[in-house]
Amino acid sequence: MALALYRKYRPRTFAEVIGQDHVTEPLAQALRTGRLHHAYLFSGPRGCGKTSSARILARSLNCEQGPTPDPCGTCDSCRSLASDGGGSIDVIEIDAASHGGVDDARELREKAFFAPVASRFKVYVIDEAHMVSSAGFNALLKLVEEPPEYVKFVFATTEPEKVLGTIKSRTHHYPFRLIPPGTLRPFLEDLCRREGVTIEPAVFPLVVRAGAGSARDSLSVLDQLIAGAGPEGVSYARAVALLGVTDAALIDEMCDALAAGDGSAVFATINRVADAGHDPRRFAADLLDRLRDLIIMRQVPDAAAKGLLDN
Repeated sequence: MALALYRKYRPRTFAEVIGQDHVTEPLAQALRTGRLHHAYLFSGPRGCGKTSSARILARSLNCEQGPTPDPCGTCDSCRSLASDGGGSIDVIEIDAASHGGVDDARELREKAFFAPVASRFKVYVIDEAHMVSSAGFNALLKLVEEPPEYVKFVFATTEPEKVLGTIKSRTHHYPFRLIPPGTLRPFLEDLCRREGVTIEPAVFPLVVRAGAGSARDSLSVLDQLIAGAGPEGVSYARAVALLGVTDAALIDEMCDALAAGDGSAVFATINRVADAGHDPRRFAADLLDRLRDLIIMRQVPDAAAKGLLDN
């Protein structure tokens, strides 16, 4: 069985995390200088590296050469915490969606006071932290405020506003962001070269748009396209059909027709959109995005721009 791309290419160091330099560089510097906090809050959209960064932080803290921003990858701790490793008893990942109650928090609190078995720190990674109940957060409050010196917390969430304020105030908050297309596309192109996959250049913008700034979502889309590709590789026509996006040629035809004020050409293009089975609302959204791109790139005169958007 082939391993999913988002698992195969999960970053192992902060240097491999893409599009989050505003988070990874301060964390790396804190590891270099030893100015480590006992609790961190990683927030942001799904698939942007929050849990991966939490695991990297755990590796960096417990590496035999560390704490270091560049885990050696060869010591027992690094190997056990690698993506294909067996895990470490001292790094505990908790899914708060199913373990967010007060009883779970009390159990965690009781176990946290036991020293780590084989590592420098005992690290608790609490995923979907916004799912922890208010009673659960309150049960953790004293521990998060004054933990044993060998305990570290990393809370990861897509909804930081739902994390109890008294908990949030005791953490260092690092907000993750959506990955811009200019960063995501080169990453996908390099990945395809490493995988030995032939893919038409016009497919990459489709994958980037479908991924909506999420590295994991983009890799899932790319994985699906590669799985269904023929001997010639991933073609633009196959990607358009599979992803349900509007053919760029139809959007360009509509832009030209609107700019020229040619009503018959507009309706002819609409007929072709309907004949191809495209969702009219999706076509309208893609068309609006294309018009805005043209205006931003100054490829449409100002006078015509207003008319295009009005139409």
